[in-house]
Amino acid sequence: MRRLGSFTAVGTVAFIVDISVFNILSSGFGVGPITSKVVSVILATGVSWVGSRYLTFRQFGGRPKHQEAILFGLTNLVGLGIAAACLVVSHYILGLTSPLANNISANVVGVLLGNVFRYVAYRYFVFRPGGVGEDLRPA
Repeated sequence: MRRLGSFTAVGTVAFIVDISVFNILSSGFGVGPITSKVVSVILATGVSWVGSRYLTFRQFGGRPKHQEAILFGLTNLVGLGIAAACLVVSHYILGLTSPLANNISANVVGVLLGNVFRYVAYRYFVFRPGGVGEDLRPA
């Protein structure tokens, strides 16, 4: 329960960074929406990796940090794909095209399913327990 609470707290901070940076860049600095979103997601992913590495999964350390960071980024891409897939199914297949339907499918169902995937992937793949499998740390 403690790890799940920490995962939720780290995710909440990353979500706030994502939304804040996006709105600051796109509104306050006149940066385009796509560029703003790319920058905000990159920064939020960095915040999430640091929080996950040093708080939520701190007792696991079987990989070098650069490998963890790469796997973390790939895991987040899959999580994003899950949220996008939920939106595609809702919007294009089921024909639920209202803003409310889009938000529920992408930001409620998609984020929830993506977060379940992320948690399992972080716990058992990205931040694997030390001593499991071959040791990938440099000699």
